[in-house]
Amino acid sequence: MKPSPKNLRILAVLSSLGAVFTLLAPGVSTAIRLHAESDLLAIPDFAVPVSGLCWSALLVELALTALSVINYRRGVRDGRWVLPAFGAIFLIQTLVFLYAGKTLTLTALLAGSLALAVPLIFGSLAGAMSERSGVVNIAIEGQLLAGAFSSALVASLTHSIWLGLVAAAVAGCLVAWVLAVFAIKYLVDQIIVGVVLNVLVVGLTNFLFSTLMNDLVKYNSPPRFDAFAIPLLSQIPVLGPVLFNQTPIVYLMYLAVAAVWVALFKTRWGLRVRAVGEYPKAADTVGIKVHRTRYIAVVIGGALAGIGGAFFTLGQVGAFGKEMTNGAGYIALAALIFGRWNPLYAAIAALLFGFSENLQFGLAILGSSVPSEVLLMLPYVLTVVAVAGFVGRVVAPAADGKPYIK
Repeated sequence: MKPSPKNLRILAVLSSLGAVFTLLAPGVSTAIRLHAESDLLAIPDFAVPVSGLCWSALLVELALTALSVINYRRGVRDGRWVLPAFGAIFLIQTLVFLYAGKTLTLTALLAGSLALAVPLIFGSLAGAMSERSGVVNIAIEGQLLAGAFSSALVASLTHSIWLGLVAAAVAGCLVAWVLAVFAIKYLVDQIIVGVVLNVLVVGLTNFLFSTLMNDLVKYNSPPRFDAFAIPLLSQIPVLGPVLFNQTPIVYLMYLAVAAVWVALFKTRWGLRVRAVGEYPKAADTVGIKVHRTRYIAVVIGGALAGIGGAFFTLGQVGAFGKEMTNGAGYIALAALIFGRWNPLYAAIAALLFGFSENLQFGLAILGSSVPSEVLLMLPYVLTVVAVAGFVGRVVAPAADGKPYIK
């Protein structure tokens, strides 16, 4: 990829931030713990001098930035390894600096990041399905919240955690169906419909929570999924406990990411979905039913978002709370944009958002010297940076948000 002026500016800003870390680095070490008790191979803890690592990282960052500048002036391409290498080095430098004088338990940090990213990934998949077909899905937040409420209510009444999961998918479908009807049939502005649906679901769930869920034992005490460790895989150092000692919803998320990617990019149906999201008139000309394709894609996306909402109640908290999604739908939408409307890239972006949120929780618990206000800003600053175009020029599907009239 040829370096762009925007990428060069980003590298320069991050290098400057790395220089600040280096100048402020204390003369202490950061202890790093890589193993969990269940690992087959116990990796011993080790300590990293904060100042020494920051200086080393800064030199590499400056070298990579200089390489990109030279390549830009010569008009040649950067190697594909430049940006990932820069990002990895900067991340290591940041973690060692923030955890100076403390112990960084990498497995716990990654596991918490994955847990926070699960609803974001489901939400970004819902957005990918919808927006690839040409319908802007601002209502991801409402679909997540409806899924969380329905799963708690149905699982509490039936004492069946699987029925609760099905109810969450159905609730997400209903919210998505309302969005589709107003956006596709009645040609209402899709962004306005999405915002109204979010407000409607918040108000409805708050009302039902206050009036119906006063009896917590009967209406708001759902069972929770237990973690299931996959033999051998869960004992792989570092990644094993993070990826393969999870609840069924997380394993379902792995399958969902792969299934959505395959469905959109490797099947005839996915080609039709992308066609109606790019050139609906041309798709209609060759016999593809534009409206029906969009309905199906939006509703399937709603089901995925509903399952993501169930993770809050059936996978984490074990009860429903008012507005418990806490803006996750909007961050999922940012992850979708960050990931260029690709399910795999969007999932990676959602993991990055989950990592930033978990990082501020971990540092707050350890009593980091970084001001708490700065830590609370981390996920949202990252969201703004993503939407502002951190990954370069981001182009949505051509017909995204545009109603089709025959």
